[in-house]
Amino acid sequence: MSKPQKNAISPSRQEDYPEWYQQVIRAAELAESSDARGCMVIRPWGYAIWENMQRVLDRMFKDTGHVNAYFPIFIPMSFIEKEAAHVEGFAKECAVVTHHRLEPGADGKLVPAGPLEEPYIVRPTSETIIGATYARWVQSYRDLPILINQWANVVRWEMRTRLFLRTAEFLWQEGHTAHATREEAERETRQMLDVYADFAENYMAMPVIKGEKTEGERFPGAVQTFAIEAMMQDRKALQAGTSHFLGQNFSKVQEIKFQDQNGKEEYCWTTSWGVSTRLVGGLIMTHSDDDGLIIPPRLAPKHVVILPIYRSDEDRTQVLSYCESLKSELEAQCFSGGRVEVMIDDRDLRGGEKAWQHIKKGVPLRAEVGPKDIAKDAVFLGRRDTGEKKGVGRAEFVSTVSSLLTEIQNGLFDRAKTLREQHTHDIDNLDDFKSYFTPKDADRPEIHGGFANCYFVETPEVEELLKKLKVTIRCVPLGQEQVAGKCLFTGQPTTQRGVFAKAY
Repeated sequence: MSKPQKNAISPSRQEDYPEWYQQVIRAAELAESSDARGCMVIRPWGYAIWENMQRVLDRMFKDTGHVNAYFPIFIPMSFIEKEAAHVEGFAKECAVVTHHRLEPGADGKLVPAGPLEEPYIVRPTSETIIGATYARWVQSYRDLPILINQWANVVRWEMRTRLFLRTAEFLWQEGHTAHATREEAERETRQMLDVYADFAENYMAMPVIKGEKTEGERFPGAVQTFAIEAMMQDRKALQAGTSHFLGQNFSKVQEIKFQDQNGKEEYCWTTSWGVSTRLVGGLIMTHSDDDGLIIPPRLAPKHVVILPIYRSDEDRTQVLSYCESLKSELEAQCFSGGRVEVMIDDRDLRGGEKAWQHIKKGVPLRAEVGPKDIAKDAVFLGRRDTGEKKGVGRAEFVSTVSSLLTEIQNGLFDRAKTLREQHTHDIDNLDDFKSYFTPKDADRPEIHGGFANCYFVETPEVEELLKKLKVTIRCVPLGQEQVAGKCLFTGQPTTQRGVFAKAY
């Protein structure tokens, strides 16, 4: 006789983390694979989370002086070819449009016809076409700075896909700015990295490390790439956002020039920065458990779900009336700059089934209301983060709902930060490093160390060793003290200390 299942998600995180991730997405109805190979359908609950992310980030961008615009999804191939590092970095991921229409073939099936004079690349990123546009817009220093963001979709021809984390098409925002001086562009690059870190930690409840990418991990064509790196529950790293100082590389290629105050012609200094729907994947892997999704309240589509419980029409009338008035009182409370979002689930389903659906979807608070609760002027309250369930007086629930949601938000961040601290270690011995990243079980490749802080010198030999271990240098953390040491791999003297990890 098989043992009863203890949790909603099978397999558990410990049994099979990659499959657990897929099952959380399925159970929470976040997304599913599309009929178009490598693409995904984002379902309403998953899209509501992305919309909340968009809304917060969009406000943060505008608060830092940026405005939104939109640029074409099609990029002439010649634009991509102009910047050598850029084309080399993206060539293998490009989807290419070569024909402009379909027509009936000899067998009656549709076939491409009318080849284009120049193929188009389906937008993998927009530096080149936006740069060409800026070249038309900029003549004088008075036209600068340009501070533009766009919300869009991009296509990168991924063959091995995973929902939210890596798909052929995904949603993102990409900021593109042009400046008169290097110093201004560098400040912009760091400012937007700070914006991403603020969002990740204070809204996603996901602690991050801000750092600079090494030359081998740098964005194609950039002078410097900065990133925020987060640890997932399987102790792998997730690059959650990037901000690039492009120098004058793209402006020289795209002829983005201006006359300065003295009438001298100069090239602009440019930046680009972006985050994508991969943040939803990061949210899932940072907080969720073996019962499904857990959503930080500041990004939850609904903060409270009220579950009416009744057995007769008479009870139904009384219970629903109570639930509606409770909903109104809760929605009059404020949380994270807006009202507390509440829904009443009166679907014709068994109470336990409904409760489990909302547990799997990660709604922070569940309030069950039946005739016995009404008699006590109370609710039976369940917390998604801790699983705690208890009776609470109605007045107490209404007056404390905002502080309770804040407690959940802060608790999720603290829990994720504790995990990262427990699995981050300084390593100065190569054998220890190899052991740290060697799976402890051949059938469980996800069981390894976590983050390692190590001295290093970037050389082809080091890259080859890391490739064998499936480890990458995630970043060189910003603000760390420059202390002399020796490269873990070569023994060469260096002050450079980086974060190493396996990664998504």
